[in-house]
Amino acid sequence: MATTLVACALRYDRLVVAHAGDSRCYLIRGGQARLLTRDHTVAQEQARIGILTAKEASESSARHVLSRSLGTDLFVNVETSDIQVYPGDVLLLCCDGLYHSVPASEMAEVTGQGGDLNTAARRLVDIANDRDGSDNISVQLIRVRSVERVGMYRGRPYKLR
Repeated sequence: MATTLVACALRYDRLVVAHAGDSRCYLIRGGQARLLTRDHTVAQEQARIGILTAKEASESSARHVLSRSLGTDLFVNVETSDIQVYPGDVLLLCCDGLYHSVPASEMAEVTGQGGDLNTAARRLVDIANDRDGSDNISVQLIRVRSVERVGMYRGRPYKLR
């Protein structure tokens, strides 16, 4: 049995996202949702190297076959990325049960209105259940309220004014 993972850590004005499998992290800023992770599935790997087009990968029978996950091997290569965040940004971490039923533009619309994130998370799960409901659905929303801008000098952070 295997599982997927997406996690994030916030420090100063930086976000580090770590993931393995097809769980995703989106950054919602200015009413737009930007995907920060890439799916570790056979179909997506084939699209990345040019064997399939993006459309073919999304319709492929291998779109759910994981190429990387936790629990199948002794070691796993967890992919990480690092980006700058700003006050007001919303991070949406979810599994495939959500993003297969709810497009990113709709995720941004529901979560980007500045309202209560608990209500937005419940609304997203309700939408996904109404449309499909055949898969498990998990979602976590995080709003960046403020950031501390820093620079780096010889590997040590210092505050920017």
